[in-house]
Amino acid sequence: MAHRNFSVVAYLDQRIKNWLWGYDFFISYHWASGGTYAVNLAARLREVVDGPHVLSSDDELRPYECDGLAAYRVVPLVVTLPGSVEEVQAICRICHEEGVAVVARGAGTGLSGGALPHEDGILLSLARLNRILDIDPNNSCARVQPGVRNLAISEAARPHGLYYAPDPSSQIACTIGGNVAENAGGVHCLKYGLTVNNLLAVEMVTIEGELVTLGGGGLDGPGYDLLALATGSEGMLGVVVEVTVKLLPIPQRAQVALAAFDEVETAGRAVADIIAAGILPAGLEMMDNPSLRAAEDFVHAGYPIDAAAILLCEVDGGNEEVSEDIARVRERLLQSGASEVRTAADDEQRARFWAGRKSAFPAVGRISPDYYCMDGTIPRKHLPRVLREIARMSDESGLRVANVFHAGDGNLHPLILYDANVPGELETAEKVGGQILELCVEVGGTITGEHGVGMEKIDQMCVQFNSLELQQFHAVKAAFDAHGLLNPGKAVPTLHRCAEFGAMHVHKGE
Repeated sequence: MAHRNFSVVAYLDQRIKNWLWGYDFFISYHWASGGTYAVNLAARLREVVDGPHVLSSDDELRPYECDGLAAYRVVPLVVTLPGSVEEVQAICRICHEEGVAVVARGAGTGLSGGALPHEDGILLSLARLNRILDIDPNNSCARVQPGVRNLAISEAARPHGLYYAPDPSSQIACTIGGNVAENAGGVHCLKYGLTVNNLLAVEMVTIEGELVTLGGGGLDGPGYDLLALATGSEGMLGVVVEVTVKLLPIPQRAQVALAAFDEVETAGRAVADIIAAGILPAGLEMMDNPSLRAAEDFVHAGYPIDAAAILLCEVDGGNEEVSEDIARVRERLLQSGASEVRTAADDEQRARFWAGRKSAFPAVGRISPDYYCMDGTIPRKHLPRVLREIARMSDESGLRVANVFHAGDGNLHPLILYDANVPGELETAEKVGGQILELCVEVGGTITGEHGVGMEKIDQMCVQFNSLELQQFHAVKAAFDAHGLLNPGKAVPTLHRCAEFGAMHVHKGE
């Protein structure tokens, strides 16, 4: 069996090397002529996309040089903004023929560098594909194009008494195509799940320009679950051009409790206590003192600014159910060491409590020149230990860390505060971020919960996965995109990179 495993690994390794070598050769050949090729490529793209929506001058390209992870910047060769599925197909066919890299982009709110352009490739913006195609209240679903904002789906469904459950903090701006690419979550994902749990179908265009449908109108379908495979694939398997999402009835009532704690670790333990009591909140969020103070100064949510940490715990459902659950939540929080528990008096106060949490990232941006937002997930029982370790890393590095996270499902978002104008601080922030992610893996967690891997966490992929697992990832990628043209260099590291990083786990069969 060991010999057979070695043969499979050797075969996959050679296959990966072949298509990577072929891609590098193709790129080197085409770009030997420098800017001339960019002009010719733009001219060819203008044959399939009207001229104003093919951008090639430096001034036009600069706004697309990064996503929400602004520390990484690359100017693309060309930017295209197709207005139809057919134009997306034509663009992909041209890029496949020419051997040109393609990076799909939504609203640019991603935080892992997933939409970072390729310097020798095109950036394919889906901003113009922004129509809600159908709201179907009878079947509780909606068909939308990838450029539709997350919040716009719920706004369109509200007259039918329905809404779309996943609610990232950036939902006012982020688009459903990007949500699918990163498998986004939100403050209510504890009860209602991530993007993958709220999809029925996705249409995507392959690098060859073929339009394929994954999933369907029902809750499940025959064969491999390719819909789940595509969700969270970060634009590496295809370009999403249409999404069918599930819609849920708007709950009759929702109520939120705010609990203040004198110690961060006590708040961490309270999270596990609530779940252990058999309560399933719609949302269970945690903020430490630096983040809650920043949010309070920003939106005046009514937070107790002297607390070491706060928990926001929301329950929803029928009137009677909510009344019973919120009383149980209040009792459990006090038993778990809360110094104070407030219950929102009305929907207006409830909205303010959540506004503070959803504004935490921009609020922290007001107290630091720069911050590095991490995203890792751990088992809830390890929250106290991980929070202690993050505090230690902060002390040792000299960089402040503000913690904001989806406590209910263990999805951490430590914000590492730094000043890019101070030499070495960005590198220190990146180092601390890597240590936090590796700690997540150490306690049985994962390096991402909803932001994706992108460029940011690609080295930590070498820590979480062994060489055989990484080769399987590359084999799946090659099955969809044999020449590695879709979002190259992202999410899945090469074995050579892992060897250089010095963290690759070798499979026992090798």
